[in-house]
Amino acid sequence: MAKYIFVTGGVVSSLGKGIACASIGLLLKARGLKVTLQKLDPYINVDPGTMSPYQHGEVYVTDDGAETDLDLGHYERFTDLTMSKDNNVTAGRIYYSVITKERQGEYLGATVQVVPHITDEIKRAMKKVAGDHDVVIVEVGGTVGDIEGLPFLEAIRQLRNELGMDNALNVHLTLVPYIRAADELKTKPTQHSVGKLREIGLQADVLLCRTERPFSESVRNKIAQFCNVAPEAVIQALDVQDVYEVPLVFNQQKLDDTILRMLRLDRPQHDLVHWRSHVVERALNPQREVTIAVVGKYIQLQDAYKSIYEALKHGGLAHSASVRVKRIDSEQVEREGASQVLHDVQGLLIPGGFGHRGIEGKLAAIRWARETKVPFFGICLGMQCAVIEFARHVCGLVGANSTEFDANTAHPVISLLEEQQGVMTKGGTMRLGASRCQVQRGTLAHQAYGSEEITERHRHRYEVNNRYRDAFAKAGLVVSATHEPGDLVEMIELPDHPWFVAGQFHPEFKSRPLTPHPLFRDFVGACLQVEAPAASRKS
Repeated sequence: MAKYIFVTGGVVSSLGKGIACASIGLLLKARGLKVTLQKLDPYINVDPGTMSPYQHGEVYVTDDGAETDLDLGHYERFTDLTMSKDNNVTAGRIYYSVITKERQGEYLGATVQVVPHITDEIKRAMKKVAGDHDVVIVEVGGTVGDIEGLPFLEAIRQLRNELGMDNALNVHLTLVPYIRAADELKTKPTQHSVGKLREIGLQADVLLCRTERPFSESVRNKIAQFCNVAPEAVIQALDVQDVYEVPLVFNQQKLDDTILRMLRLDRPQHDLVHWRSHVVERALNPQREVTIAVVGKYIQLQDAYKSIYEALKHGGLAHSASVRVKRIDSEQVEREGASQVLHDVQGLLIPGGFGHRGIEGKLAAIRWARETKVPFFGICLGMQCAVIEFARHVCGLVGANSTEFDANTAHPVISLLEEQQGVMTKGGTMRLGASRCQVQRGTLAHQAYGSEEITERHRHRYEVNNRYRDAFAKAGLVVSATHEPGDLVEMIELPDHPWFVAGQFHPEFKSRPLTPHPLFRDFVGACLQVEAPAASRKS
């Protein structure tokens, strides 16, 4: 029977529950346990697929095509495990399931209520992911005290009683703020947060205390006493230089030992030498630095391209280099010009996105990279923009004012598949999840992957129109990977360019700190070959 670790957060949001869960998962996996993780999100959306990146950050796509919370990206990157649709459960999905069952008469005329019907459905979802795992780590989104989170916390209270005290524990992430005027760390917010948790019927077993300054043993003992936890279970979650240090910080304080003891699990000691040397030390002590521009439309929010930034970091780790990301709004390129905005970068990446806004800025940036021979990497919409730019300025196929993304255009360069025409619902037109791709020998793509068959994750509606393939080929554009059926274009590249590669899929979702994605690894490597502009070297 699987044991459960329930992770909640208090005081304020954005304390880093996802990173904490991923770090615990890494530590327990290193101890030889079979681990999985699950995120419970209290919002009413069925999934984050329709939510604005400005509000929610990126949508993380799993192999099985689920549009999930970005915390699943943390889980996969830290633990190198593969998540699925069952690893992210929203309140909307729970209520949708219960209402569907009620309409079908499954409750035999009973009055459907939050308790027991909603809580039973939540418990069913938590048990579903257990399988043959030793430990299930369940993160509850939001902050303790939020009204929408109460059904999830009640379900956890019930499940813990059902499992028995040795088979589950509660980890609570809280804040110990430093008050500069008093020159003191304050424990009262943590006490109030744990007290709120107790009101709901849950007692914290382990406290992860976010703090910008280390606290003394007296502070630790005070927290332990007033929060009713053991002193060794009060863990300092200090601010770190790099997020991948967090597992080492927890390990130094014997968090994994404490968890194993509480769950009555006996596993051999371990070290994290490989993680320390190949990830943390390379991140903290880079030998080189490279500046890469990410030109997108959701740049204002860091989390909108979270996996992109992490994958670029991984690509840098492969070369013992630091990647400095210059985030640029594509509309700024439209206003000021590509050469003005991009003059101090050694590489250009255009990420995915939806809609017309900012397209012209992306096209201008791609043209600049193509003509100046600066390494370019296009992802999803970034590849589609690269094809449009090539069609416009090399093939002369498309007028400067055409609407390539308009499904009603007679023969657009980027178009919906014929079977999708007129079906504009998300389920009818999206390619979601993992698909196999065939890679052409002798290409940069094949050089990166070292294989003729790959599997990558997708999230898009539009495809390259195959009626233009011959014209592209004659003008020098190489289709370096395709997808069957339909011979869909998966990757393109320019052989007369140092590194100009784009893919229809999202490789960032498969990049890991210890195993950087081949395309990000080679892209960063190509950027490192470009001499840094004088302005960049001075900075």
